[in-house]
Amino acid sequence: MLGVGRDADQKAIKDAFRALALKHHPDRDKSAGAEERFKEIAQAYAVLSDPRKRSEYDARGFSGVAGFSAEDLFGNIDFEDLFGGLGLGFGGDSPFSRFFHRRPSGPRHGESMQVPLTLSLEHIANGGEETLHIARPVPCQACHGTGAKDGAAPTPCKACGGTGRITHSSHEDKQHVFIQQISTCPSCHGSGQFIEHPCPECQGSGTVESEESLTVKIPVGVEEGTALRIPGKGMPSPDKNGPPGDLFAVVRSRPDPRFERLGADLVRQESIALTDAVLGTDLTIPTLQGSARVTVPPGTQPDAVLRLAGKGLPAFGGGKHGDLYLRIGVRVPENLGREERALYEQLRTLARRRS
Repeated sequence: MLGVGRDADQKAIKDAFRALALKHHPDRDKSAGAEERFKEIAQAYAVLSDPRKRSEYDARGFSGVAGFSAEDLFGNIDFEDLFGGLGLGFGGDSPFSRFFHRRPSGPRHGESMQVPLTLSLEHIANGGEETLHIARPVPCQACHGTGAKDGAAPTPCKACGGTGRITHSSHEDKQHVFIQQISTCPSCHGSGQFIEHPCPECQGSGTVESEESLTVKIPVGVEEGTALRIPGKGMPSPDKNGPPGDLFAVVRSRPDPRFERLGADLVRQESIALTDAVLGTDLTIPTLQGSARVTVPPGTQPDAVLRLAGKGLPAFGGGKHGDLYLRIGVRVPENLGREERALYEQLRTLARRRS
């Protein structure tokens, strides 16, 4: 699964796992089955990185590790340490704590939020920080999130006894069938309580909208669609004193008239005159690192692609730079002067003689 040999050392195993996990992390890989692929990769790493588990696997294959629970496999793996600084969710109540069945006890976390984060190609290339402005509901300070004036406790609904549900039971004697129907309480609409004096600040909702400016760390070379996790800045918890959810800033590359982004590679369209395509020419083109001189060889055909190695974006997670590809378009003159036309006629005559 990790693509390493039986004699691979711990560093090789860790490097292979990190590369595959970054590729298939469901915050980045939106294809079907991404979570399952990630789980298989993590299971392989959990076995191979632990000497005891690895010896069991080497001796008996999959049957040697079949009895391990999720906590046995992943309990000693610090995903935050492996992927620290890349903004991917692994700890707390992230999708992966739930994915590996490591559910925290206590009050429920709030729902997660997603917001777009549009970055220039230069910002993606250099990393750094970005200020994100968001508006989200937070517990009302005036009522401490109860929704009642001065924080008073809501009154339990008498119709349902505070359960939020109404139960209707019936018994059919002939068939000896006991029927029970449960429905939402129409009096409290399922909340199980009434607020006699709503809080004037939040109108009884228990939350108010808060505008915040957050600083987001941008990893160098962050890929399109990556969700950068900001803990505790999501929706409030449905439980009193429960922790809020997380905010995920989804990276989008700002459209750039100079380049098209393809992963870590960049593509630029450049048009040249027909004579330059025939005879060759030199071009000065922009890159993210400044201007570069490019030689277009004689006889370059329309839609030919020239590669500038290492002039793209840095690869996410470390490693080499991508490339800049220059796609050549050829401009064919439409309105020829008398002298130009005569020259082209001569060229055509010469071409026919050669053929």
